[in-house]
Amino acid sequence: MIATLATGLTRGGLIVALAMGTMALTTAHAGAFSASVEARCAGDYLAYCSQHPVNGKGVRSCMRRNGRRLSKRCVNALVAAGEVSKREVSSR
Repeated sequence: MIATLATGLTRGGLIVALAMGTMALTTAHAGAFSASVEARCAGDYLAYCSQHPVNGKGVRSCMRRNGRRLSKRCVNALVAAGEVSKREVSSR
């Protein structure tokens, strides 16, 4: 099944699909990101923080360290989810 799926996707598309699947499977963990954050920050996660487990402490620290690089879409989702304050965003 995965081989059939992979033939229709580029390597990058497959990586994103697998990452999104991993994110979806881990939302049951305590401290999980909201579906909105997962959807809007997937590209930022892959670009800057994919070396960390999706919902681990490391990914949150990594996203904070890369705050200036994050897409506006991701930052807005993080603010809406209460992961970061508007004040913190405006101070950067």
